[in-house]
Amino acid sequence: MAAAAVVAALLTTAACGGGGNDGGSGSGAAGFNAANNKVAQASAAKKGGELKFAAAQDADSWDTTRGYYGFMWNFARYYSRQLVSYKTQPGAEGAQLTPDLATDMGKVSDGGKTYTFTLRDGITWEDGKPITSKDVKYGIERIWAQDVLSGGPVYLKDVLDPKGEYKGPYKDKAADKLGLKAIETPDDKTIVFHLPKPNSDFLQMIALPSASPVRQDKDTKSKYGLHPFSSGPYKFQSYAPGKSLVLVRNPNWKASSDPIRKAYPDKVSIKFFTNANDLDARLVAGDYDLDLNQTGMSPQGRTTALKQHKANLDNPVSGYIRYAVFPQSVKPFDNIHCRKAVIYGADHVSLQTARGGPVAGGDIGTNMLPPSVAGAEGQKYDPYQMAGKNKNGNAALAKQELKACGKPNGFSTTIAVRNNKPAEVATAESLQASLKKVGINAQIDQYDGSQTTGIIGSPSNVKKKGYGIIIMGWGPDFPTVQGFGMPLWDSKYILQSGNNNYALIKDKKIDGLFDQYIATMDEGQKAKIATEINHKVMEGAYYLPFVFEKFINWRSSRLADVYTSNAYNGMYDFVNLGLKSTK
Repeated sequence: MAAAAVVAALLTTAACGGGGNDGGSGSGAAGFNAANNKVAQASAAKKGGELKFAAAQDADSWDTTRGYYGFMWNFARYYSRQLVSYKTQPGAEGAQLTPDLATDMGKVSDGGKTYTFTLRDGITWEDGKPITSKDVKYGIERIWAQDVLSGGPVYLKDVLDPKGEYKGPYKDKAADKLGLKAIETPDDKTIVFHLPKPNSDFLQMIALPSASPVRQDKDTKSKYGLHPFSSGPYKFQSYAPGKSLVLVRNPNWKASSDPIRKAYPDKVSIKFFTNANDLDARLVAGDYDLDLNQTGMSPQGRTTALKQHKANLDNPVSGYIRYAVFPQSVKPFDNIHCRKAVIYGADHVSLQTARGGPVAGGDIGTNMLPPSVAGAEGQKYDPYQMAGKNKNGNAALAKQELKACGKPNGFSTTIAVRNNKPAEVATAESLQASLKKVGINAQIDQYDGSQTTGIIGSPSNVKKKGYGIIIMGWGPDFPTVQGFGMPLWDSKYILQSGNNNYALIKDKKIDGLFDQYIATMDEGQKAKIATEINHKVMEGAYYLPFVFEKFINWRSSRLADVYTSNAYNGMYDFVNLGLKSTK
């Protein structure tokens, strides 16, 4: 959900939050961290009522093919279903897959290259027509129409058609527009995927909203995100972009056909705010139930909420890592010792403070694998002692590394940072101050955050501008090392535009480990390979992690069955939220 990072620092100020009766002791609030990896107000949900979301940012798109923000993927399950989805359980268990439209997890054959699924009985569209295997195939084919439907994840396109031979349904010469050879639909209840080579995370990819069914006669192409046609328990009633969205019950959805969704509320609404102060104040006042964006309360509102309404707050680990990365194309960062000099020269406590401290910022980052990903070791793996003896920096080691890289008197470089991310600018300033003490003079270049892809995503521009240090953040698209680290560390993902492998890592061992991971079907072995990849990345000193990010998120006292899920990077799992009272 890397693109969801766009919203990560949107709320820069917040209201002090007036009164309200929604969070003091005895108000019915569940207690601080009551929903963090566990269920708060379990089994207290009543059928009915209106679940009210508030948000400072609309989705990039509500089209299941195009949406890439993490909160969109979470919310889209109200109106879309997939062959498999994530379990509705708190914490790590929520990152496990379970059948949804399919009767089981699929039959795997041909050495992991063929997956066969049978659809459940009773699954219908909002007009009562059955959902067929052809609808699922067509929904997936839309991923190929990047010229019309740009923006969403393209894992399935890369895995099913690595040579890019299919041109998408809008250019499809077949009469039924179902010409993608990698997917067969022998009958309306059966769908078969043929992968050119096995990929052990294939089930993760078909759990993404981009693998949702779309019915051809309801496909409005680039306008589909304004009114998607529902395969889930709710359907669009109204949507005014940037203002409001209202979902109401889909009368043709059958609970008996859906093992995942409880569909407690009668209505699910979103109100979009242009003023973040207003949003926080309205949450605290009890006018809304939770923040759709799930990026944490902002400083002022957070301070007030922690003092006066702590029982309404959770402090989950977000699944994001915030970090600095060193492009090897910019001298002297082609030398590992110069990279290590920055790692040892940095004051890690100061960087954590700049991100918001231990509660709102997160634990000091010691490596590059988020805690939500299988194979992660958290702070137990700390090769540079960033949370240990070097937590305030180690000038002696930094100078030793400077000497080893041929820069005993230090050097000058530029830190690139997005101008619309106050916490990132603060971390850049912290890094600048601590590096100066060891002779590294870093100037800060704040660039237009809305132009990230063309500025730091262009290796030639990075080299031209002399960006030796880039401040960034990343979270997993799905909770595996492939879903997190492949775009960052695999040499195949170095792109001339839209690049995310900012360090320009070309390590045959890392590439080989990714190839091994993709071909390995055993989950325990996959986790071991993920750990090994992380170790190789840290040994190369390509990154300076800041924090394993944490948020302070608000939940109203009306909410029932509320919990955070690793599948959604520590967000509340939206799909089965209910209300304790429907009045």
